[in-house]
Amino acid sequence: MKLYSQSDIGLRRNSNQDYCMTGYFPDGAAWAIVCDGMGGANGGSTASRVATETIAETLTGGYRENMTRQETERLMKLAIDYANKAVYDMAKHVSGLEGMGTTVVCVIAKDDRLHVVHAGDSRAYLCTNDTIRQITTDHSIVQELVEAGQITPEEARTHPNRNLITRALGTEPVLRTDYNTVEFRDGAKVIICTDGMSNYITDESLLEFIRNNDCDRLTDKLIEKAKELGGSDNITVAVISS
Repeated sequence: MKLYSQSDIGLRRNSNQDYCMTGYFPDGAAWAIVCDGMGGANGGSTASRVATETIAETLTGGYRENMTRQETERLMKLAIDYANKAVYDMAKHVSGLEGMGTTVVCVIAKDDRLHVVHAGDSRAYLCTNDTIRQITTDHSIVQELVEAGQITPEEARTHPNRNLITRALGTEPVLRTDYNTVEFRDGAKVIICTDGMSNYITDESLLEFIRNNDCDRLTDKLIEKAKELGGSDNITVAVISS
């Protein structure tokens, strides 16, 4: 497994409210966490940092070799539950942090499997054999409109309510997450990103970047492209290559 990640403030924000951490477990399995905070400059950056650090601490402390799929899922969900409580309690008790929250995508790649838990509109894409597919479903107003047939996916990309999410870590006492697991064979890649990238780069363009760039340059190139196309938000990209 190889890991790469990068976060950029973008062209129009005064602070970076995204946060990302990646690492390896002792058995060589890889993990990555990407969060996109909300709730003002201070609240958003605090929420994403606290969530990411809490999840990372729980994962690295609770992981063990030869965990089953069910055990891996339970550990990931437990980590997000702890993070949700930490952010929610802080928002309730610290002045100036009221209403803060964050999206989250948490990924573990192990034993030819990719495990993904997420909430919000940050995304994970699986790339294999010159194909790409989004393996998370946005928890957002525009995604609900797409699923209802009221707008197209192309219209969702520029919809005025595209930033309104329906689930976020830290905004409620209990967070409902989605879990998914897919094959992750040799040569596969997972791209995890905030909407600062996905709002600008289509699936087809993302696949073209993957074809034409080595993994160690991919995060740089994707951030450069998102900024070239507008860069109105913070941009964070993490890559795990099998």
